[in-house]
Amino acid sequence: MIIKNELMDEKAINRALTRIAHEIVEKNKGVDNICFLGIKTRGLPLASRLANKILSIEGQAVSFAEIDVTNYRDDLESKRVELKSDIMAINLDLKDKKVVLVDDVLFTGRTVRAAMDAIMDYGRPVSIQLAVLVDRGHRELPIRADYVGKNLPTSRSEEVIVNLNEIDGRDIVLLVENE
Repeated sequence: MIIKNELMDEKAINRALTRIAHEIVEKNKGVDNICFLGIKTRGLPLASRLANKILSIEGQAVSFAEIDVTNYRDDLESKRVELKSDIMAINLDLKDKKVVLVDDVLFTGRTVRAAMDAIMDYGRPVSIQLAVLVDRGHRELPIRADYVGKNLPTSRSEEVIVNLNEIDGRDIVLLVENE
């Protein structure tokens, strides 16, 4: 793996999340009935950061939880196993909520599709929106993000690596070339 470029540093990530938080508030005319679901693993700290930014902007708390879509993926060898109790780390009532899915990188769209399947097993939200730190293209499904920190056209041989302080000890987004 060869590092080609540093795409975002800590300040750029923070600016992108601040912008996304403002866009979420604006699009939804406030934050009533909104909750964030961070897709495991790096979606949760991003969802937490967005919730904190919205609290400082609006003075209103937004609930957030982690969603694990492993059992809903269509690219696993084994059949789907019903483990609903393991899907969400924190239980939220999704009925009549505006759910904002949060993830680090949007690529083929398959993870987002799996997350939507998992959400529907827990209730029917009013809407599902998608916020991603980086959209790198190459969609295989008709899925697009509502909120994007950085659009980055990539080749299939490249990979976007997101490191977050809460998990990796630093905030950085790298573009790497797979050998």
